[in-house]
Amino acid sequence: MPEKEKIRSLFDDIAPAYDKLNHLLSCHVDKGWRKKAVGELIDVSEPLAVLDVACGTGDLTIEIAKKAAPGSRIVGVDLSEEMMKAGRVKIADAGVDASMEQGDGEALVYSDGTFDRVSVGFGVRNFEHVGAGIKEMWRVLKPGGKLVVLELSVPSNAFARVCYKIYFLKVLPAIGARVSGNRGAYEYLPDSVLRFPAPEKFMDMLREAGFGEVRHKAFAFGICRMYIGVKKTEGRDFDKGKDGKD
Repeated sequence: MPEKEKIRSLFDDIAPAYDKLNHLLSCHVDKGWRKKAVGELIDVSEPLAVLDVACGTGDLTIEIAKKAAPGSRIVGVDLSEEMMKAGRVKIADAGVDASMEQGDGEALVYSDGTFDRVSVGFGVRNFEHVGAGIKEMWRVLKPGGKLVVLELSVPSNAFARVCYKIYFLKVLPAIGARVSGNRGAYEYLPDSVLRFPAPEKFMDMLREAGFGEVRHKAFAFGICRMYIGVKKTEGRDFDKGKDGKD
């Protein structure tokens, strides 16, 4: 089975228990991280077109829709239809104006320059080809549009890193297996975090894709990081060399 299909199948399988486990395993601090991301995304009072990539069950999508000005267009996209089924119920329960569409973050169906903002909440590490996903998000942003990425990370502090690895590699898979019945999914999670590019490398990837004003913020000793980039008004043409030159 191709890697992308494995990811889709994995999240389809754990969708019923995903929210319960997600908040339990993070001790609910993930909610505060999402609010910080929304503060970066919804930083103007006028309506915005926002794409939430790898939206899952919609926690970030809903928070964006709550804060966005009336008339905004909020769209979530994800590989897993089962995750979005749960997300659509949550959107209806929250009474917000947002939609979800099945799709691949590495091959978005939207036209160039469609969105004012693009977000990814704890999903970019699940891309089969992270660089391809970054390029697609750059492509669908309008010039001057902003990308905000939340992602789990390995703490920089040595003591925190040891505790983190014990929890992620031992405790989390055991709890995940008991609650969801799928131990493999919760062994994949820490592995995907450990394989994800280090902060400086990921920021370099954003710059190479044509993002400017690239920066990041670390939360909880670096367990979570928020990456921010703005699409340059004279961004890179991916069919040419750096900065659009042959």
